[in-house]
Amino acid sequence: MTAPEPGYARRWWVLATMTVCLLVVIMGNTILNVALPTLQRDLDATQGELQWAVDGYILVFAGLLFSWGVVGDRIGRRKVLLIGLSIFAIGSVLAAFSSSPLELIAWRAVMGAGGAAVQPTTLAVITNVFPAGERGRAIGIWAGTAGIAVAGGPLAGGAVLEHFWWGSVFLVGVPVAVLGIVAVIAFVPESRDPSPGRLDVPGVLLSIVALAGLVYGIIHGGSGAGWTTPGVLLPLIGGLVLLGLFVWLQRRSSHPALDVSLFRNPAFSAAAAALALNFFALLGATFYLVYFLQGVRGYSPLQSGAALIPVAVGMAVMAPRSSALAERYGPKAVCASGFLLIALSFAGIQLLDLTSPVWLLVVVLSVQGLGMGAVMAPATESIMSVVPREKAGAGAAVNNSVRQIGGALGVAILGSVLAASYAAHLGSTADLLPAGARAEASQSIVATLEAVRQLERSGDAEAARAAADVVGPAREAFVSAMHVTAVFTAIAALVAAAIVLRWMPGRRRDEPAPG
Repeated sequence: MTAPEPGYARRWWVLATMTVCLLVVIMGNTILNVALPTLQRDLDATQGELQWAVDGYILVFAGLLFSWGVVGDRIGRRKVLLIGLSIFAIGSVLAAFSSSPLELIAWRAVMGAGGAAVQPTTLAVITNVFPAGERGRAIGIWAGTAGIAVAGGPLAGGAVLEHFWWGSVFLVGVPVAVLGIVAVIAFVPESRDPSPGRLDVPGVLLSIVALAGLVYGIIHGGSGAGWTTPGVLLPLIGGLVLLGLFVWLQRRSSHPALDVSLFRNPAFSAAAAALALNFFALLGATFYLVYFLQGVRGYSPLQSGAALIPVAVGMAVMAPRSSALAERYGPKAVCASGFLLIALSFAGIQLLDLTSPVWLLVVVLSVQGLGMGAVMAPATESIMSVVPREKAGAGAAVNNSVRQIGGALGVAILGSVLAASYAAHLGSTADLLPAGARAEASQSIVATLEAVRQLERSGDAEAARAAADVVGPAREAFVSAMHVTAVFTAIAALVAAAIVLRWMPGRRRDEPAPG
């Protein structure tokens, strides 16, 4: 063990500190969700720019995870935690005072750079200070904290938006980051790899460019640009080529940014795929559910944040228990059951419409949260159990990277499916809007309703009456588009269940049968 005994003796204080650090970066990301409709109105942001405000953070986060893991292994994980929390806090303050969507995207990328230093390092520290017998329980608590943050972010964001401007959502995490810095100094022992690797700067940059190309192509194609146009095909094909080049170079590098040899282990690869698809569904679904709650049902940001609580409660309840269930029944059974629950929850979204009762939404989101919580801890433990303890930073980086890449693709792909489907269902109804607002309004329910509000304030009674005829069909079109998108999400969950059943390990043969 690389941590000194005093740190090991205070391992539960260390775990509490790591959960605070995790809350900072996850809430700093999820808090944006309920503010998206407000941002679209106040910053005059397009649907694509909103997707980039989410994915700009995620892509930089995912691209820098491996480098921060190597830096932590070399200079010390405690130092990296302090650096990351500081960068994240500074980026949050600057994002709060952005004056344009592009500026916001840039500062979100800075926040992603700080978050990339913090999140995997928390898991590496936990892996170092806890013995094997307690590690599963500690990781379960860590994963449960992620569930709490998923709800805490939108709820806190909705609460501050009731009283302050949109930028205030980014300031919420600053005092928590300061608390995390103080706790890290007080409780976390320094640990590092006695034989650390070297930084692969070209590999890091190549991975970011490759993923950015893929995400740009997906978002641009879903915005109505046309999937066969050069502006969509070039970044998509270029991103795939660069991603293939990245993997080829990593296999031949003596100090890879990503140790692709880990993926030769089927259990590791299946667990990584499970986490990626779990977050694909979580972040992608949250993106479109917020628009349903605020654009279709007319919820305030606070109400929509509160409506998402069942997802987080389900995750927080199930994640710590899933470790014990995995020990009893094996990670394969637990993760597969989790994905079946996730698929069931997205089938349940087909029942949500303009007048569905609140209790139905609560049930659907609770089932989603329970399923996602069942996947997180066993899949994370499966990944970390393959990696030697002294390489915990690299293992944690892989764990968090696949989560973030899955989330980025979820927002990009499901957001694009949603936009394209909404435009198709809205159809000629958009022609009732002014020509200048028609293109963007046909991609987003919030943009449609904002165009209607502007016409109503214009003083032109005839135009206002025509615009009013758009509201009902627009809400119905969005519900239909959400149903289509939820089907895609359910299919992703079923694919994940099949992967888990085929390649994840079951109950160890030396374990007694349950019961």
